[in-house]
Amino acid sequence: MRVEKIFFNTEDNVELFGLLHTSESKNDKEVVIAIHGMGSNCFKQRDDIIAQKLTSNNISYFSFNNRGFGLVNKITKDGSGILQGTAFEDVKDSYYDIVSAIKLMISKGYEKIHLQGHSLGSTKSVYVYNKLLQNNETEILNKISSVILLSLVDLTSVMQFLVKNADVDVVKIAKEKEIEKNLNYIIDCKASFLPLVSVQTFLTYYRDNEEIDFAKYQEKDYEFKKLNNIKVPLFMRWGNVNEIINLPANELVDLMNEKILSNKKDINFIDGATHNYRGKEEILAEEILKFIQNVD
Repeated sequence: MRVEKIFFNTEDNVELFGLLHTSESKNDKEVVIAIHGMGSNCFKQRDDIIAQKLTSNNISYFSFNNRGFGLVNKITKDGSGILQGTAFEDVKDSYYDIVSAIKLMISKGYEKIHLQGHSLGSTKSVYVYNKLLQNNETEILNKISSVILLSLVDLTSVMQFLVKNADVDVVKIAKEKEIEKNLNYIIDCKASFLPLVSVQTFLTYYRDNEEIDFAKYQEKDYEFKKLNNIKVPLFMRWGNVNEIINLPANELVDLMNEKILSNKKDINFIDGATHNYRGKEEILAEEILKFIQNVD
């Protein structure tokens, strides 16, 4: 496997960094673009294991740091440093990151692109796919061969989980600071998975926001319209240990197999896997490979 460091700019002029893993032959015609989740980055062992599996089968793997990488970071936009990271990010900005990554891979000659998201990265993948449909971006859409969603979360449920497990009254603090128009104020939640979050980001996720929260697993009659807008083969996986979902994984899988109308879907959970698939990466990689190999 070969690994190339790539620096690139988004269409709104944010500087990003990624790692392109390719086979030794360098004749790969398809690539997986990996979009990480909250507080994460492109250097994970899971990415390396999946990349090893795919590149050994002539499928490239591009993992990159989107502007939400890490918890709090300074990124460069228009030549100046600005605060970003999970604590400050807006899912809607992921359109620029992901579309720029897709165009970069197209410029490198890839004919098939598979969008792979994990956790909030899955939310971003679905958001961007629907935005491309809305904008009638057929040239890009025609290059997307499949969508791979790992541990897609219900954002409202995630924020409720955060509030429940925080050592401070996050909602009270956020609303007070919103009145003061201090939206960049950082709340020290003292919660394990999101210890710091800005008022703006927290309220965007906490309040009902159908544009970016389209996985309402708890709502009985919810139609999952944005997921059903995906017309390419769809792969979905969760763990069943310490996963960020409000119902057992087997019940969620049954629900999604019923609600997702496509006949080109592969929806399941990995027994014993956590939200991050630690210790189960090889199984996950093998299942992703089999799915991609069956994509027309």
